[in-house]
Amino acid sequence: MEELGVQDERAHRQIRESNYISRDLSWLQFNARVLDQAKKAERTIFDRLKFLAITASNLDEFCTIRLGSLYNYLDYNKQRYDYSGLREEPFRKMLLAGIHEFVNHQNQYFVADLKPHFSNNGFKIAHYEELSPAETDRTNQYFERTIYPMLTPMVFDGYHSFPALRNNRLLFGVVTRSDADHAQQNLKASFIQVPSNIPRFYEVKQPDGVILFVPLEEIIRRNIHQLFRNIEIVSVNLFRINRNGDFTLEESEDIESNFLEELRRKLQTRRRGRVVRIEMLAGFDTWLLRLLKIQWDLDDANMMAIPAESILDLSGLNQIIGHKDFKEKRTPLHPHRRPVSFPEFGTRDVFEVLKERDVLLHHPYDSMDPVLELLEKAAEDEKVLSIKITIYRVAKESRVTAALLRAAENGKHVSVLFEVKARFDEENNLREALRLRQAGCFVIYGVSSLKTHTKLLLIVRQEEDKVYRYVHLASGNYNEVTSRLYTDVGLLTTNETYGSDVSDFFNVITGHSQPTAYRNLITSPRDMRIQLCNLVLREADNARNGLPAGIVIKLNSLQDKEFIDALYEASKAGVPVKLIVRGICCLRPGRKGLSENIEVISIVGEYLEHSRIYYFHNNGDPKVYIGSADAMVRSFDRRIESLFLLEQDMLRKQAMNILRYNLKDNVNAYVMQENGNYVAKQHNGEPPFSVHKEFFDVTRDIINEVRLF
Repeated sequence: MEELGVQDERAHRQIRESNYISRDLSWLQFNARVLDQAKKAERTIFDRLKFLAITASNLDEFCTIRLGSLYNYLDYNKQRYDYSGLREEPFRKMLLAGIHEFVNHQNQYFVADLKPHFSNNGFKIAHYEELSPAETDRTNQYFERTIYPMLTPMVFDGYHSFPALRNNRLLFGVVTRSDADHAQQNLKASFIQVPSNIPRFYEVKQPDGVILFVPLEEIIRRNIHQLFRNIEIVSVNLFRINRNGDFTLEESEDIESNFLEELRRKLQTRRRGRVVRIEMLAGFDTWLLRLLKIQWDLDDANMMAIPAESILDLSGLNQIIGHKDFKEKRTPLHPHRRPVSFPEFGTRDVFEVLKERDVLLHHPYDSMDPVLELLEKAAEDEKVLSIKITIYRVAKESRVTAALLRAAENGKHVSVLFEVKARFDEENNLREALRLRQAGCFVIYGVSSLKTHTKLLLIVRQEEDKVYRYVHLASGNYNEVTSRLYTDVGLLTTNETYGSDVSDFFNVITGHSQPTAYRNLITSPRDMRIQLCNLVLREADNARNGLPAGIVIKLNSLQDKEFIDALYEASKAGVPVKLIVRGICCLRPGRKGLSENIEVISIVGEYLEHSRIYYFHNNGDPKVYIGSADAMVRSFDRRIESLFLLEQDMLRKQAMNILRYNLKDNVNAYVMQENGNYVAKQHNGEPPFSVHKEFFDVTRDIINEVRLF
């Protein structure tokens, strides 16, 4: 044990001394900031539960992909070094210890700080003992009529193979004994998957209006004897598993058949991937636990006990959060403002406005309706010749898909690059892409081994005087649901430079073309990393030459070492660097001799910060880029991404004001420390300033006065 302690201390020291923060440990810090939102007493209990549920679904995805990816190295004896220099096994122990700590904190907070408020808000998560006899009868009838016919016990013994238990599902492991002899060898394990296509809670409304939410697993546990008649039940154990869902696709020449079949096969593999984490309700049977460890090649580090007072899978709280009876108690969505650069939206034809000027939209403060209206008008407009679009994620019942289908029906040429490899949306995207193809759209299922993440729309319209190209470039998906919840930026334009660049870019990603240069686009995997690094190093040169310099960047994640090293060089040259990084940040700020001039904040609050904006002072002639790309290895090397330069001064100032407001926020902002930890930003005598409120009141006058340095 002493040797293990020495190894752990060595690993922690190695992490502290590295110039880079571990990507995965940084992500755990991010999820802790989301959990911190659930602790804000000024929020309603439903909003606090919403953030708690988000942390649970976030962690499931993290374990499925990032922990799963680590096991791809461990299981096949492949070498992997974390940014801190740690090898696979030491890093596995450190990562799982961090997950353990987070899960304990998450559940303790739910039990001690959130559950006591339920009754005062008209509901309760109830156990059988709290039901009246009549309510108990009604609940048991629900089991017999609805739940019981759906349950299938699956025994594991010498005659039955171990069942393929589903990922992220509530599971029962039932230990039984069929012989009067109480010897251990007579124990058998059976497994039951809790149905996921019925509500997680059975609702019992009481005369005083309070709703009792009885967990589905509680009902099954109470009635489980009906599935094991004339058999001794030794123990009933509730658990769930995360499986490795990280996979890559083998590309082939026959994109239409082999690629899509490979994708479908890999999606099945995700459902059967190796188990990487088990969550189990406290009091789990030790015999069954030992069996699971052997079966799935796990150890204690992968096992996470959840207190009996909590519930397994906190994302199931969404049924309560979204309940119709509590609509008035939840914080309503704020109504959209009039777009600063398109104040007459709704009264003027969008085609005519875009021939006059470019329009920058900032969601969710600006509605996505101008983009949707442009697309829907284009679908019906007899002057429109063609529509080209890249799609990464769309909403269910999508207006975007409906408009493209209508355009195809109206005989327009519709080209859709539908990225079917968008993680966890693969099946929905396959279905939507097939609908479009059957309607006559030209559908491209991604590009080779690259993932198409860029957000582009090109509409070609034959008008009286000439052919116009209406272009939309953005940071966000063509998804009208997430546009109410994510902050994003997008440009609508008929500027010929953008039109030419986007036309050329579509030819690259849908055909076989390599233009010599773009005027306003920076693209990956072609040259984005080197161009961004050059922009950073130009600021460093300006600072060394005594010229004004400065960098402000807002993005989701910062992980690419070359780009981080360029920022370190700029810092050492005296360039003030201000970074607004919502999630993963592998750069270490404030280290003496390395990054003393770099500040990092993270904005986490009511809306998910999704915008990417890159600002470079450029000796008083600012260059501002907006687009889909984070500064990550995958964004630079394995994705088709684009950033676009803002030409118009007014729109450039609008983007700069977004950065200025983010830097000013003292309500949703967390400041990153040199050791990788985050602390809430202090008011320091300033009045509260929340970007998620202040952006609704932005005016043209405010934007005209913007300065960053």
